[in-house]
Amino acid sequence: MKKNARNIVYMIAAAGTVAACGGGGTPPPPVSVPATATVTPPTPPVSSACSLRSRQDWAAAQIREWYLFPETLPATADPSGFTTVSAYIDALTATARGQGRDRFFTFITSIEQENAFFQTGSSAGLGIRLNYDIANGRVFVAEAFEGAPALAAGIDRGTEILAIGTSASNLSNVSVILGSQGAAGVSQALGPNTPGTTRFLQIRNAAGTSTVSVAKAEFNIQPVSSRYGATIINDGGKQIAYINMRTFISTADAQLRSAFANYRAQGITDFIIDFRYNGGGLVSTAELMTNLLGGARSNRDILSRTTFRVEKNNNDRTEFFTPQSQSVGALKIAFIGTGSTASASELVMNSFTPYIGVNAALVGSDTFGKPVGQIALDQASCDDRLRVVAFSTQNSANRGFYYNGIASVMGTTCQASDDLTRPLGDPAEESVARAIDFIQGRSCTAISSAASAKTQAKISGGKRISSQMLTPDAPTPAQREVPGLF
Repeated sequence: MKKNARNIVYMIAAAGTVAACGGGGTPPPPVSVPATATVTPPTPPVSSACSLRSRQDWAAAQIREWYLFPETLPATADPSGFTTVSAYIDALTATARGQGRDRFFTFITSIEQENAFFQTGSSAGLGIRLNYDIANGRVFVAEAFEGAPALAAGIDRGTEILAIGTSASNLSNVSVILGSQGAAGVSQALGPNTPGTTRFLQIRNAAGTSTVSVAKAEFNIQPVSSRYGATIINDGGKQIAYINMRTFISTADAQLRSAFANYRAQGITDFIIDFRYNGGGLVSTAELMTNLLGGARSNRDILSRTTFRVEKNNNDRTEFFTPQSQSVGALKIAFIGTGSTASASELVMNSFTPYIGVNAALVGSDTFGKPVGQIALDQASCDDRLRVVAFSTQNSANRGFYYNGIASVMGTTCQASDDLTRPLGDPAEESVARAIDFIQGRSCTAISSAASAKTQAKISGGKRISSQMLTPDAPTPAQREVPGLF
């Protein structure tokens, strides 16, 4: 790597669409690494830098230099047949995608938009996560964000969206949309995430069926909810800490330190970490959370290993535990996961298995499976940030490579549904209840490969559906990191 030519920033981002170090030569200490890698190549001449062909050639050059699976790249690939940079990137990475190693993890996005999300949680829209079930033609709200329009309009977890329209007189039935156009049709019906865009939604919740008008607006996602993000559950006299971690962005750091300082003061050693919708994010924040849980570890204990391809192994690093003043010595940890749990959240889970073994459990269903991370390569003149899969992560026992989900490497697993009939953090919510059972030493049913195919959601009437997060074909940076966000 030439001196002063590039600026590298490490980060594990979310699970795609289905979601830092700098200097010249030697990376700086790991503490400065936020999450992917940002490399700023020399700026091309302004006159041609941002033409489609120039951007495609630039993206291809970066992928060929940094891609973790170079043997899968085509020897030649003419970009002239592709009308977008994204389509060309998808063609270059098709082989690794077919092998399940790069499921649209390599992509191009906006520098400005992505920085806004990772620094403040900035997004625009209704402020809800949506999941859907094609077989039954239904769409539900999995979570609603504080300070956003939907929650203010009375839309919260468990609300079913029955119809969507631009006015109260042209509502289209969701089941019809799903049946004729699939999930993409619902995304399109909800419209662009532009502040001021208004949609009329026919909804059904505990209060009954009604039609509400909601105007999209800008809002900042709180990575730890002010309603249920950091609480304490008392189960038969045992104090169990509950943390719901929505996404790994920098604003989570202060929230996590505050929560763990409280848990430490109360001597709590048993934890439920709810990652059920956490698609990943900044490695630095994931490492902070791991250190806050790892008060019993020493700075000689390996937290994780980061490994690049052979030609780039000067960027390899080993991260050691660094207990903080707020750290607790967690004895038992129940991690709640679903098919939307990926990347940095899986890194946290994987880091603990060599040390606490069967006392670390995955509760819910198997995770997405993303043991790799991206570097961010910037071409600032075009507002282009290329996220390239460039490294893999392993724990201290060199275990990683869980492309089919992390259940296979966890010490214990407990199957549970995502219970949409109850609030997140409610001790009676099925996944939380099974997590409490694990903490208390009660038996549970292990997650099976058959049950791991899709997340099971529990809805009103006790019915269980096979659900997945709704994701648009062209997600924003926030939608890549926060599965189901609209």
